[in-house]
Amino acid sequence: MSVSDGSAAAPERAEIRALHVIAGPADGSSMIFAKRESASLGATGVKVRQFFLQSRTSPVSLFREFLRFRREIRDFRPEIVHAYYGTVTALFCALAVWHPLVITFYGSDLNPDPAVSRVRSAISGLLSQLAALRAAQIICVTSGLKRRLWWRRECATVIPGGTDLELFRPQPKEEARAILRWPAAEKIVLFNAGRSPRIKRLDLAKAAVEAANKLGCDARLVVLNGGTAPSEVPLYLSAADCLLLTSDWEGSPFIAKEALSCNLPIVSVDVGDVAERVSCVNPSRIVPRDAVALGVAIVEVLSLNCRSNGRVMMGELSEEKLAEKVRRIYERVVPGERSAGVRNADGFAQKCRVDQV
Repeated sequence: MSVSDGSAAAPERAEIRALHVIAGPADGSSMIFAKRESASLGATGVKVRQFFLQSRTSPVSLFREFLRFRREIRDFRPEIVHAYYGTVTALFCALAVWHPLVITFYGSDLNPDPAVSRVRSAISGLLSQLAALRAAQIICVTSGLKRRLWWRRECATVIPGGTDLELFRPQPKEEARAILRWPAAEKIVLFNAGRSPRIKRLDLAKAAVEAANKLGCDARLVVLNGGTAPSEVPLYLSAADCLLLTSDWEGSPFIAKEALSCNLPIVSVDVGDVAERVSCVNPSRIVPRDAVALGVAIVEVLSLNCRSNGRVMMGELSEEKLAEKVRRIYERVVPGERSAGVRNADGFAQKCRVDQV
């Protein structure tokens, strides 16, 4: 006969099986934010398997991907399929399965994309909107993206992407510069052009730094072009004097949140959710999309020669906390009692009574 010590067994969270569909290759920095969120969900009791959609343009390749995807579905038997990005990725999932579908929209999947033709940009937006019709739940990284939805807004939740606060943390500027071999006294303005310098407005960033230098700043623009290893980005953020953002369109730019996590001051136009993120951060500036105005702001921030208080604003945007919010999205769509329950020590579902919380 077993003896109980009188204490109740701690409830175990019900496991949710989620297949995450991410565009691009499994390695490299492409869609790194989606890969990180996918990995962080494992700690919340979600059993994750990742499917990397290798081709999104060739009909023949997409058909092969469809067959591979169906095999993955049969093998893994997910309860939820989560498309990380709209356009072809989301529509592929919408057409390939009848499982509950969650879609995360990041920015250029709903926003106009000046890097491509107007026709192509319009088609991409249309694909995203059509995929949204099949979504059980939608995640938008900003409220502005949610307003761009033509329908299903009642199923949309705003959850900005999270940041790895262990990876992105303040480091002594002198040490970071020594590793990068940057002169200790040089004024460095960091700019993330990524793979889309036209959308990010590299031309405006160059003009802004030139305007700052005409005011006697003597700053140098350092451009991240997408080839920097993700693990090295914190080093650049710690070594720079400020981050510059000049994009025409953004969702919730991860580089801004990563800069805040490293206490790097930000000079930015009003794009995406940057203004919201830096509203209580000093020193930082939100200015019009004008080279001279940006140049003046750069001079003001660099003249202070100090770090910001950005990290203290990032507690609610850690990967761990935002992964919990995504899990709660999953709990809304998992079929049956599993959507509202946990499992006790015996493995039986316990229904949560909201009115008793």
